[in-house]
Amino acid sequence: MKRWEKRPEGSNWGDFGADDQLGRVNLLTREQVLKGVREVQLGQTFCLSLPLDLPGGMALNPRRKPPQLSGTQRDGVSYMNFPMENLDPSSIDVLSDDQVLMSLQYSTQWDALAHVGAYFDVDGSGTAQKVYYNGYAAGRDILGPDNIPDHDDGCCGSGGHAMGALKLGVENFAVKGMQGRGVLVDFTRHFGRSRQLVGYQELAAVLEKDKVQVEAGDMLVLRTGFAEVVTEMAGQPDAQELHRVCSVLDGADEQLLNWITDSGIATICADNYAVEAYPAREREGRKSLLPLHHHCLFKLGLPLAELWYLKDLAEALHAQGRNRFLLTAPPLRLPGAVGSPVTPIATI
Repeated sequence: MKRWEKRPEGSNWGDFGADDQLGRVNLLTREQVLKGVREVQLGQTFCLSLPLDLPGGMALNPRRKPPQLSGTQRDGVSYMNFPMENLDPSSIDVLSDDQVLMSLQYSTQWDALAHVGAYFDVDGSGTAQKVYYNGYAAGRDILGPDNIPDHDDGCCGSGGHAMGALKLGVENFAVKGMQGRGVLVDFTRHFGRSRQLVGYQELAAVLEKDKVQVEAGDMLVLRTGFAEVVTEMAGQPDAQELHRVCSVLDGADEQLLNWITDSGIATICADNYAVEAYPAREREGRKSLLPLHHHCLFKLGLPLAELWYLKDLAEALHAQGRNRFLLTAPPLRLPGAVGSPVTPIATI
């Protein structure tokens, strides 16, 4: 079925196919992977993930809970340091087997394209509907608490869970691989940890000063220092302080949004929370509170990543006068999820 008669202004809906679920991730081609591989000179790797129990607590987002580890259980018995002789007297084995309950976007993460949609009049009827990238619809393709599937296609659990992304789920990125050439832009070296709203003019100035070239298909990686502040708070984040520190993109800057479109970048990965300032600068009329999310996820199908740890990579690249590297960052292949933890690896 055709999902839309008209698409949002400035969007690329349909450009990668009527049923596309990858958006700009389609630009992570074999050629882009090879470009990333050619940046490897030392064979040195960097983990770009925070420990997944950071930021700590729920001060930054009261919806998202930190991970809770526990042993798996059978008949009420926890399988941590479990003596297998309980099952077979001849066994000398001791078994530990665990499970985790956590918010998928609590720490270092990817946003799936099902993470942020908008009200838009896709059929020209004059009535706006809840839709996501490429016209996939809330209630049909992305299920909420009011939607109970009448079938079990394996996406949302064998019990037919009432919520989940039948389309645009994060598993699409996992299958694609999320590997290519990363390009680091280090705002910290220019702005320190002061609160700096970064629009196109500020970004362009940093790119010029640092001789950073960004090309179509690149994975843009932004260091602001935010994740470093989070780390220093050691699991006890001061939410008020964190909202006052470090650089953040100005999602209300139309020139910046146009640059994102024209640059052809495949993704934006940042070390801060939300990538852009929230709420955005005040504008007139009905609007998105997260205009960069709206532009990237909803219009372009360009995934965003948050809370990456970039200090060690940035320092190593700076010491060599480089800003490009091989980036490998697949999310969990968890069908139906609208976000995922990730352990990105940079290789230089």
